[in-house]
Amino acid sequence: MKFKFQRLEIPEVILCTPLVLEDERGWFFEAYHQREFTQGGIPDAFVQDNVSYSVAGTLRGIHYQVPPMAQAKLVRCVSGSILDVAVDLRKNSPTFGKWVARELSDQNRENLYVPEGFGHAFQVLGDGAEISYKISTLYSPEFEFGVHWNDEQLSIDWPLRDTMVVSSKDSNLPRLKEQTIFP
Repeated sequence: MKFKFQRLEIPEVILCTPLVLEDERGWFFEAYHQREFTQGGIPDAFVQDNVSYSVAGTLRGIHYQVPPMAQAKLVRCVSGSILDVAVDLRKNSPTFGKWVARELSDQNRENLYVPEGFGHAFQVLGDGAEISYKISTLYSPEFEFGVHWNDEQLSIDWPLRDTMVVSSKDSNLPRLKEQTIFP
């Protein structure tokens, strides 16, 4: 297998580590392989690829889409490093309101699988970061929602609170208790 799949503290969220082949010329790895990802527990077919660049300290999120346009995401940091966060927004889940986070970087080359029913956010840890992510459903602004990044109920431990760059849209997102969440 060309990947190692590790279920995290919330088992639906999966860390995917590629096998990197290195020699005197450099390195090579497969970033995604549908059959292996399916065997590793990720059943989604991805229909759109997004790429973003963010400056130091930027925090984006916590974003999600609701049915019928709910999205799963497969997130990878192409350059730099980020703290990537998945928040369980399934109200009937035993881990509702809990979150898991992993550092993704151009050094570890890992992907984080964020399934439907989860909010997604990240914070840039270095000078800047380029993030590439696949999504399972097309972006649909009318189905897009979000939770405030500093929600007291979530208590996410953002590492760079003193140097954050947050959009006005993300700064004005409602709290979790004010949300229409997944069943």
